[in-house]
Amino acid sequence: MRKAMIILLTLLAALSVWIGASFSTPAVLKVGDFSSAEPGTALPGEWNPLFFRNIDRHTSYSLVKEDDAMAVKAVADASASALIREISIDPQEYPVIQWTWKVCGVIQKSDVRSKQGDDYPARVYVTFAGDPGFIARLRDKVIEMIYGRTPPSNAVNYIWARREAVATVVPNAYTDRAMMFVVESGDEKVGQWAREERNVFEDFKQAFKEPPPTITGVAIMTDTDNTGESVTAYYGDIVFKKTASEE
Repeated sequence: MRKAMIILLTLLAALSVWIGASFSTPAVLKVGDFSSAEPGTALPGEWNPLFFRNIDRHTSYSLVKEDDAMAVKAVADASASALIREISIDPQEYPVIQWTWKVCGVIQKSDVRSKQGDDYPARVYVTFAGDPGFIARLRDKVIEMIYGRTPPSNAVNYIWARREAVATVVPNAYTDRAMMFVVESGDEKVGQWAREERNVFEDFKQAFKEPPPTITGVAIMTDTDNTGESVTAYYGDIVFKKTASEE
């Protein structure tokens, strides 16, 4: 009887471990798994172009091999458009966003505090849930978030600025519902890959003074429509993580 009880308890313990493993979530969510693509292939199907009203010139995005790794190449010439992935992520479970990017130059007339200077060689932005119809209307509404009309929800923008100090946080020149976080600035790292990691949960709280709702989208954008300049940038993989990397 005692032996049977031990065996039963052992089986129950093993079953508990198996059930826990079966329902556990991964430590890392690969949102932009660009490096696993093959040369000559199209952009991942989950990432779609976002074109803005009244902007006829569009930034070009393509998958290329850059420095022995696959990445998204963005080329802007007095143009603007984005690549966006609609996705639902719980920022409490996955508070950390990590990505790599490289710019081939900064935008000389870029100015995070002016509408005329609202251009960046590289930008990663994260959108959050708003009204119930937000996802379905995301493509029509992102321009409002970036270019001045009332957006459907708050957003966090991570940008490569021209001269503003790293760690600067200011409202977008068009709307205070899109907050701009300067994570790189100037030309010191031009031509080099930079690895970034941010706690988007805490950044949202800092920007909007409340915990964030569900993440609904992630986008990359290289734009020069306001300044009329030309710039090239590269975007590496984008992931969300449960914990920050150890220093």
